[in-house]
Amino acid sequence: MIPVNLLIGLLTMMACLIVQVSFTFWSVRYAVRHAGEPGSGDRLFAGICTLLMAMVIMMLGNFLQIVLWGTLFLWLGEFRELYEAVYHSGVNFTSLGYGDVVMSADRKLLGPLEALNGILMLGLTSAALVAILQGLTRGTQPLRDHRD
Repeated sequence: MIPVNLLIGLLTMMACLIVQVSFTFWSVRYAVRHAGEPGSGDRLFAGICTLLMAMVIMMLGNFLQIVLWGTLFLWLGEFRELYEAVYHSGVNFTSLGYGDVVMSADRKLLGPLEALNGILMLGLTSAALVAILQGLTRGTQPLRDHRD
């Protein structure tokens, strides 16, 4: 069962990476387009709004990944309700690790794989937000120089 779980986990992790990269690019493009818009008024407020929207976009991507893992757990028959599967997935993805809901012995390996995936994807989210913040604090010109 270990090789099957590893294969399932790695394929799901690859799908999550595609989702995360897509949402990260989307949020960075949003930040580049909205950095220092003419007529934006207070630059500090405009920068905060830009960063906030980029964060919301990336968090939606993270939530989509949690739902993807939860749907996988539901499909594998580990849970009867989507809510419980997504809750368990969120606890794994964020490495919160409550342990109040657990999977069967046959599928337990998927929990640590999801936790590893979540650490990597949340790290990518954090890195992208820091990059956007650095671009905003340096002024709008460096962000605009990299626009396609």
